[in-house]
Amino acid sequence: MNASHIVLYRYAIPFTEPITVKGRRLVQREGLILALKSPGERHIGYGEIAPLPGLHREVLQSAEAQLVELLAKHDLANPDLLLEGLYPSVRTGLEMAMINLDAAISGTFPVFADAGPVAHQVPVNALLFGDKALIMQRAEEYFTLGYRTFKLKVTASDTENAIKSINALHRTFGERIELRLDANQSLSLDEALDFAQHIPQGSVAYIEEPLKEAELIGEFYAKTAIPSALDETLWQKPELLDEIPEASLAALILKPNRLGGISAALHFARYAKEHNLLAVFSSAFESGISLSFYTWLAASTASKPAACGLDTYRYLKRDLIETPFGAENALLDTQKLYKEGLKVNQSSLKRTSLWTL
Repeated sequence: MNASHIVLYRYAIPFTEPITVKGRRLVQREGLILALKSPGERHIGYGEIAPLPGLHREVLQSAEAQLVELLAKHDLANPDLLLEGLYPSVRTGLEMAMINLDAAISGTFPVFADAGPVAHQVPVNALLFGDKALIMQRAEEYFTLGYRTFKLKVTASDTENAIKSINALHRTFGERIELRLDANQSLSLDEALDFAQHIPQGSVAYIEEPLKEAELIGEFYAKTAIPSALDETLWQKPELLDEIPEASLAALILKPNRLGGISAALHFARYAKEHNLLAVFSSAFESGISLSFYTWLAASTASKPAACGLDTYRYLKRDLIETPFGAENALLDTQKLYKEGLKVNQSSLKRTSLWTL
């Protein structure tokens, strides 16, 4: 590692409205920022460590404790040893910071193994949730802004609202949009089959994690012809990826900070490419530091990237980078955003510790 010292920061950003994750209501996003600095601070590589309550097993305090222990006891000159056995969020932040520092020192953009030409733009999908009226209001606004891919949350406790919203979206936009659903493993097979009977045929591109038991995705597809996407299953039961019928899958949803790091996300992106699946990079409500990096990952792993789940920046009241992360006409400018993601607004951070290597 080319760092001479490391600085740790904390941050807290209010959400624009409360966010519910696996039944947990959150009003702000908290995390750590890791800054690797070269001698003389000529170059800095930032990484974000931000476990999300309800999504990650580790909490912010345990992630910080693991990182501090690592910095105190390990030889940072051996990256492979350094990254072994870390929480997914911690490994993601460390890998991100290392890659960013190496790129800064070399004066180039990050290059990943087996990557082809980097796409200049990455489309982004718009996240929809709430009651039908709010969903339609947001869909109209996003459509005007250029969005053509939407993702709608579905819960077992309120499939009726989802059904009404899907029908309304289909009547309003038809084939002008691509609609994706996300059920977060909330439905039984019978509930999912009943749900599928009440939505227009061909109205959705796929459903993320439709079932409580992912093993039954093949049966769900056989009875509905609606393909699925894997998200939680990729870290809960990764062996199912080779057991679920390939024809029943359309995409892999890649959250690097939950999958186990940048290298793990790249592994699944390669798998998606080899099996003709979409690799949909997604965030866990992280700051622009991570979102700009994930944009570069998406652009580096597909010549024509899928619309990615990086629209979560809309739900943070502010960003940690000087130029807030954002899309233009529902497209992400890969080189521009990567460069901007390296320019962190220090006033948004609270320094917690400094380590000299």
